[in-house]
Amino acid sequence: MKITRRQGMFAAGALFLLGALAFFFRPDPVQAELARVPSGPLQVTVDEDGRTRIKERYVVSAPLSGQLRRIELHPGDPVIAGQTVIATIEPVAPELLDARTRAAREARVRAAEAQVQLAGPRVERMRATRELADAELTRALTLSEQKAISRQELDRAREAARAAAEDLRAADYSRQIAGFELEQARAALSRSTANPGEGEHAWELSLTAPIDGRVLRVFREDAGVVVSATPLVEVGDPAALEAEIDVLSTDAARIKPGARVVFEHWGGGKPLEGRVRIVEPAGFLKISALGVEEQRVNIIADFTAPPEQRSALGDAYRVEARIVVWEAENVLKVPVGALFRSDGRWTVFAHRDGRARLTPVDVGQSNGRETELLGGLALGDEVIVHPSDKVQTAWRSRCGSCVERRRRRWIGAK
Repeated sequence: MKITRRQGMFAAGALFLLGALAFFFRPDPVQAELARVPSGPLQVTVDEDGRTRIKERYVVSAPLSGQLRRIELHPGDPVIAGQTVIATIEPVAPELLDARTRAAREARVRAAEAQVQLAGPRVERMRATRELADAELTRALTLSEQKAISRQELDRAREAARAAAEDLRAADYSRQIAGFELEQARAALSRSTANPGEGEHAWELSLTAPIDGRVLRVFREDAGVVVSATPLVEVGDPAALEAEIDVLSTDAARIKPGARVVFEHWGGGKPLEGRVRIVEPAGFLKISALGVEEQRVNIIADFTAPPEQRSALGDAYRVEARIVVWEAENVLKVPVGALFRSDGRWTVFAHRDGRARLTPVDVGQSNGRETELLGGLALGDEVIVHPSDKVQTAWRSRCGSCVERRRRRWIGAK
């Protein structure tokens, strides 16, 4: 078929028009931030502020009324149980007690004796528990070297041994304090009846330290008359520290005893390790800095780092705690900024051959920065982070995708 010159010119004009239309309707490239899907460790934590506190503290009070001598101790001074004299009450006339008051003091002595008797078996029980936990840990270490148990089981054995050691230490402190209270009760009772044959200093009462540790506070330093139950000195062991962390009740429901805690920004160079010991069963109401009412729950965590690494920490110091509620060593991860909801599913824009592909994905745990990827993408795939409304998915047909993208941009234009 012979093509005339006129037909050729018409065909050339049509091709030029189609080319101009294709050039006009071509999709403009959109700048986007890309990120690869990596594989690595992922931690989900609850981050809150907390404060340290000494586990075993004791307030030494005056067991009876009298003339208090000046207390020479100062905060930070070391004390030794049963040896360091904390305070001395000078001689005064014995108190004349009625039958009811004397019976109350005698009952206090009997109660203190019962506490001493209870403390002994408890210490022995805690010692047996610690020996059993140490034996279990030794067996777990041997099995771990033989690859016979998992790392999680080994961590549980270590945590059980550490908890048993802490329980034994607390029981021993309780026994010391019970003995000190018994001495105070007996001293208060013995000084309720005058004995003319005794010397000038027969009524002096020296209060010794109930535990080994340091002076935390001195409530009454000057000499003067004190009445019974007046607080004098507070003592404790700064090496036996724990942390009190208040978290939202919704976060507390995810935290389990034994969970790992990382303490940061406490003033030292390296973060400190710890373990959750108690999730308190009762919450409390707290007003936030913005005036919002929040239900909070206290989390009590023990420091597992050696005391020499946290020697600078003291009582009521501020710490930043990261409580680990979930962690894994090797998982696929995707940035949180790449995820969005589409048709009720989590979706990303995958970057393939220079085009954005709308790709549904399955996700798991998230820490607010990265999210566990369970399916939909593979290791090394690229995704668009923080996609704008200009990013649209590409159709299979190149020309069709160009027209569709342009049409969507026109419809969405303001």
